[in-house]
Amino acid sequence: MAKGNDISLRQLRYFVAAADAGQFSQAALKVHVSQSAVTAAVLQLEEALGVSLFDRLRYGVELTAEGHKFAQHARHMLDTLQDALSEPLFLSHAMEGVVRVGASYTVLGYFLPALLARFKRSYPQVEIDLIDMDRSTIEASIADGSLDLGLTIVSNARNLHLFEHHVLIRSRRQLWLSSQHPLMSVPSISLEEVAKYPYILATVDEGEVSTSRYWQSQGLAPKVAFSTSSMEALRGLVAHGFGVSILSDMLYRAWSLEGKKIDIRPLSDAIPPMELGLIWRPDSVLPSPAEAFRQFLIMACAS
Repeated sequence: MAKGNDISLRQLRYFVAAADAGQFSQAALKVHVSQSAVTAAVLQLEEALGVSLFDRLRYGVELTAEGHKFAQHARHMLDTLQDALSEPLFLSHAMEGVVRVGASYTVLGYFLPALLARFKRSYPQVEIDLIDMDRSTIEASIADGSLDLGLTIVSNARNLHLFEHHVLIRSRRQLWLSSQHPLMSVPSISLEEVAKYPYILATVDEGEVSTSRYWQSQGLAPKVAFSTSSMEALRGLVAHGFGVSILSDMLYRAWSLEGKKIDIRPLSDAIPPMELGLIWRPDSVLPSPAEAFRQFLIMACAS
C-alpha cells in the first residue's frame, strides 16, 4: 500500500503524460524533461503502489488494467488542483445564469462529462443547457443566436471562417486492431499495409468523410467490411478480429464490452489528428456565464 508522502504531483504529471503519449520519449517532450526523468517517476510510482502501471512494448508503452484505474484518479487529482489554482472562487460561486451549448455525439460521449463536473464545482449556480446536435446544426444554431457555444469536430468544418473558434484538443489517430492480428508483428505500419485487411468504418460525427480524406491523399482506399455508427459495435468487431480501424485516441478504450482486448499501433503515414474545438458568433459579446464556460474549457484543455 502506498503512503501519501511516497507520491508527488511531479510523478503524477509525468505518469499522465506517458499514459497520454504512449511513449516515454514523447511524454518527456510534452513536460519538458529528460526521458530518464519520466522513466524514473513511473518506476517510483509502480514501486509505491506495488503494481505495474504500464506494459512495456516494442513500440512504446500501454496502460495495464491497474494503470487505467490509477490514471483516472491521477487526472482527477491534477484537474482538481488546477481548477482550485485557476478560478477566483469567491466570484465563480456567485455567478448565475444559463449557458446554451450544442455538442456532437463524440464530444458528449468522450470529452465533455468530466469537464462539466469540474465546471459545476467552480460555478454551482450556472446551468448548462446542453443539446445533442450534429455539426451542421450546431453551426446554424450559433449563426442564428439560439446557441451561445458549439462543441464539435472543427477539423470537419467547411465554413470555420464564419465563426470565432478555438481548438481545445488535437487527438492523434492510430490503428485499432486485435492482439492476434497479423499487423501486430509488422514493425512499421503504413496505410498501404492496412489496405490489405478488412476495415471497420465508423460513420459517427462524419467519420466516413474524414477517413476518406486522408486515405485519398495517399491514393488509397480502405477495404470496408462493415460501417457502423455504434462505437461499441466497432470495438467488438475489432476486438474479435473482424477488421481494423483508424480512430482518434480520444475514443480509444482498451476493452470491448465482452472483455476482449483492443490494441493500438501508430501509423508511419502522416495522418491528421482529430481536432475538437469551440465555436461562437464573431459579432457578439457572450453573456458572462457563457464567457466563463468558454474560458474554463480553454484553460482546462491547455493544462
